Order: sequence, then structure tokens, then C-alpha cells
Amino acid sequence: MTSEKVNWAALADEHEKLSSNVEGLSIDQNASSKIDNSSTDEDQAPSAAEQSLLQKILRKGLIESTKDLKIQRKDPNSPLYSVKTFEALNLKPDLLKGVYKMGFSAPSKIQETALPTLLADPPQNLIAQSQSGTGKTAAFVLAMLSRVDTTKPYPQVVCLSPTYELAIQTGEVAAQMARYCPDIKMKYAVRGEDLPRGTKLDDHIIIGTPGKTLDWSLKYRFFDLSKITVFVLDEADVMIDTQGHQDQCIRIHKMLSSKCQMMFFSATYDEKVMEFAEMIVTNPLIMRLMREEECLDNIKQYYVKCNSEEEKYAAIRTIYSLITVGQAIIFCRTKKTASWLSGKMKQDGHGVAMISGELNVDERIKVLDRFRIGDERVLITTNVLARGIDVSAVTMVVNFDLPTDMNRKADYETYLHRIGRTGRFGMAGIAINLIDSDEMMTVCQDIEKHFGKKIILLDTENEEEVEKIGDS
Repeated sequence: MTSEKVNWAALADEHEKLSSNVEGLSIDQNASSKIDNSSTDEDQAPSAAEQSLLQKILRKGLIESTKDLKIQRKDPNSPLYSVKTFEALNLKPDLLKGVYKMGFSAPSKIQETALPTLLADPPQNLIAQSQSGTGKTAAFVLAMLSRVDTTKPYPQVVCLSPTYELAIQTGEVAAQMARYCPDIKMKYAVRGEDLPRGTKLDDHIIIGTPGKTLDWSLKYRFFDLSKITVFVLDEADVMIDTQGHQDQCIRIHKMLSSKCQMMFFSATYDEKVMEFAEMIVTNPLIMRLMREEECLDNIKQYYVKCNSEEEKYAAIRTIYSLITVGQAIIFCRTKKTASWLSGKMKQDGHGVAMISGELNVDERIKVLDRFRIGDERVLITTNVLARGIDVSAVTMVVNFDLPTDMNRKADYETYLHRIGRTGRFGMAGIAINLIDSDEMMTVCQDIEKHFGKKIILLDTENEEEVEKIGDS
């Protein structure tokens, strides 16, 4: 398995050939095409799509600074409105009731800024980047549900996610929000959901993975892509910037109406991905985080100097003995290291779960379910989960090994996604980086410089100092 970037020039040329009569867009993916270059263990080379396991069920009390978003307008004549209440969005009463039932009291920053535009007429396309835990899922799910016309018995909305797990969990959010809207019908286009030939779907919303959605729409003709009025791409950076997706992207793009509303959401976009997204999304509103603002201020970052794996483990033992940790996720570079660490922690009496690339989807879900309900307090994993388990009780993330790329340089995006597993929904979180070489010290310093956020030295031999981080 290899990891390659999209051939932008070739794709742009093909796009021009196909877009003379179509201005819409779609992206697709093959879930096993992009690997984690930070791993030297072949078994620990999960695809970037596999790293996107997450449950994005949002809760009351989202906190986000007004500095979190930099707004760029493509059309200066289109004003950007914001709202402070969900009532101001003029939602359908039953949908508003579902929003409040989920525990929301007021829109988060991205919701109050994006939703008026997403719900306006005529519809506005959006490319949005916002840190995990700030309300992206609720924003696009609310927009999806609001756009459905229940008098039309056919699919009108397609929401694509890079993995089975993410599609299911996005659907769970949609089901909760639409609990008082029984006329809205939703269907999962994912592995295991097989329909008889000749089926004509009357569901309004299709939530699925790209391969299955392509089969249903183009191969089996279960629904008509040209009738889709809203297209949502979640984890858009993975979907766009993964080798093998070009053909699928162009094929779906060709089938969508020029009037289809596009919504792209992700926590990160590199410049090439953003350039591509802007090229194929017509006149989008772009909402982006400044790079130095990507690390949430509510996550305190520390590093501990060590000389070996044994000293790294000793640091973990000290931290656990001195501060109260709700639940923790520990990231390792390889399956071998994860297995060794899991064994050590179990010997010390910790309830430990482990996930690596060798587990299949069902096995991962079972492990995650046990962790979510607290059967195990520690989850040890490789980059399989860098993009996203969402457990509010996670108060600490430990980078047993810092994330690096194939050249052993700092992998900034993976670091951002990892530490974002704590500090969810505006709550305080701790990220601890274990440094065992001069090379890794340089990586840590590069991460600090890149995000402009201080990573503080923690002396685990100073018990008073360690205890203080638990009180901060």
C-alpha cells in the first residue's frame, strides 16, 4: 500500500472537460487508499479514511472564542449574517423541538455564523474548517433536515463520510435531531445495507460511504443523483486528498445538478486541498481557522523528557498516581508498542482497551463501545483513531510517540487531531508528549512553533508540579 497525492493538473483538466454544463460537485473515496506515513510497522499503516472514526453527538455548552473563525467572502455583495438563537433561524417547529431535546440552548460560533447562510434562499455553497467539538456536525445535519421536502418521495440529500462508523454516527445525530419529524425518512448507504435490484428509494436523505453510494446511484439506479438538492462532504480533506478518488469524484460531479447546494466540512485543510475545493465548488463561502488558532486554548500541552520506553511508562505511572484522570487515550506509533504498553498497564491494574489497524470494523466498534461506557478507562491506539473518537469523559491525551511523516518530520495535522480527542465541547483537557530523543525534541519544538502554542516542560519527578496540572 502506498500513499500518493492527487494529480491536481490532470484532475483539473478532466474537470474542465466535464463541467461545461454542470457546476455542482461531489467527492468520493476508497477507504483503504491513504496510509499513515508515521508508521514503520506494516500492520500499523491505517488509511487516512480509517483514521476518521468518530461520534460527533454534540451537547449543551459549546464554547468557542469569537476569534476562532476567519471569514472569507467570495461574493462581497452577499452579507454574512449571524444569529444568537435557534428561533431566529425560523426552523420548522418539530425540528426546533428536536434541537432543544438534544440539549442545545444556543448555537455555537460556527452554527450561528454558517446556518443563516446554509438555510437562506437561494442556497449558498460552503467550505468550512472548524476544530472538532465546535458544532460542525449539528450545523450540516440541521441544514440537511431543513432542506427536505417531505412531499417529494425520493432522495434529496446525500451526506458522504469516509468510513462506515462515521456514517452511522452522523446518522445517529440526524435521527436524534429529527425525532419529532416522522415524515423525514433516512437511509444508510453503507456496508451490509443491500437492496433488491429494481428498488426505487423513497427516503429523503442518504447517509453513507462513497463506494456504496456510487453503486446505489450509478450501478443499480436506486436513486437519481440529478435530483439531489444538498450534498454534504464530511471529513472533506480525507475525501479530497486521497489517491484513487479522482475518478469517483468526477463521476459523481458529472451527475449532480448545477443547483445542488454543496457543504464541505472538516477540521483541517491544507492549501492544495483548499485550492481544489475552491476550484470545484461554485462561489463558496469559506470559513477557516487561522493556523495558529487551530489548537484550542482549553487544551494544556506539556512534554516530558525521557530516555527510553521504560522511562516513558514510568512517566505515565507517575501521572496516574498523582492526578485524577477521567478517561485517557494514548497514541503509539506502532502496533508493537501499543501491545507492549497495554500489557504493562494491565499488569498495574488499569482497565485498558486497545485498537490497531488489524482489527476489523465490528471489533473496533465493540472496543469503542466499552470505552465509551467506561468499562475501560484507558484506550491505547495507533493513528487509526487520530481523527476521532468523541468521548466527553476523555480528559487527557498522551502521545507516547509524537506523530511524524515518512521523513520523520512533524505531522502537524495528525497532532492536531490527536489532541483534539480531549477538550471536547469547550471543556478543559490535557495533552502530554513523551520525548525520548533529540530528534523528537526537535519535532516537539516544530509543533510548538507551527501552532504558536506553548508546550510546557513537565518534570514528573516533581510531584507538586504534576499535581498542579490536574488542578489547572
